[in-house]
Amino acid sequence: MPSSCRSMPILIWPFRPLCLEPLALPAPVGAIAMEHVYVNAPASDRIVLHDVSFNLQKGDGLGIIGPSGSGKSSLVRALVGVWPQMRGRISLDNASLGQWSSEALGRHIGYLPQDVELFDGTIAVNIARFDPVANPKAVLAAARAAGAHELILSFPDGYGTKIGEGGMSLSAGQRQRIGLARAFYGDPFLVVLDEPTSNLDADGEAALTEAILNVRRRNGIVVVIAHRPKALDGVDHVLVIAEGKVQSFGRKEDVLTKVLRTAPPLKVVGERG
Repeated sequence: MPSSCRSMPILIWPFRPLCLEPLALPAPVGAIAMEHVYVNAPASDRIVLHDVSFNLQKGDGLGIIGPSGSGKSSLVRALVGVWPQMRGRISLDNASLGQWSSEALGRHIGYLPQDVELFDGTIAVNIARFDPVANPKAVLAAARAAGAHELILSFPDGYGTKIGEGGMSLSAGQRQRIGLARAFYGDPFLVVLDEPTSNLDADGEAALTEAILNVRRRNGIVVVIAHRPKALDGVDHVLVIAEGKVQSFGRKEDVLTKVLRTAPPLKVVGERG
């Protein structure tokens, strides 16, 4: 965030500009919330989220479910600040996202999008988000949390393997494992995973569930878009969305019981969207 400088010709320091540096907020430790949020798709007037509200406390895990095109990915893009909201408020520990610098949000949020984008460099620096002072132990811990450590060791140069722009030398499943590790790097307070099981086998799904539970055990918050039922194993809350509107939100058992009772038209698990 830029500095705010203005002339104060009378008060205290005459004729000297007063420059207000942005305050560094403490790391979030308590809650996230969306309050009456409306979002439109970039370069479009089409509203994709309508009056979305929910809140989560430290240690919570949320699974987002709904049919294809219901607004699941739009919701998490807004939640992590990738898409701005038209109206409403999104906050970490009651501080709206706009009060955080991009650098600070990057430290406190781990995000795995639907389409994983990797960059020209080694596997290690991709996991560490090109942090110039990355801790090697943190890189290893993130890879293990994502179930990617053994995969990475199978490459000729291990963590030093250069993967090229876009990571196109890797399979979709390999890119997803490394993207997962990147999301877990540094133990961010909020971890947001958009369909993380789409390219994982049974062992990978089990590792992911344990990783989600570990985030919750350390009092972080996890939000998962669920493409498969197994993706809900590590969460305790579920949000159902359809046509950009929240249909139900609450404890997992209560919401799933309601969904199963009313389905169709709602599906427990939807396709991409």
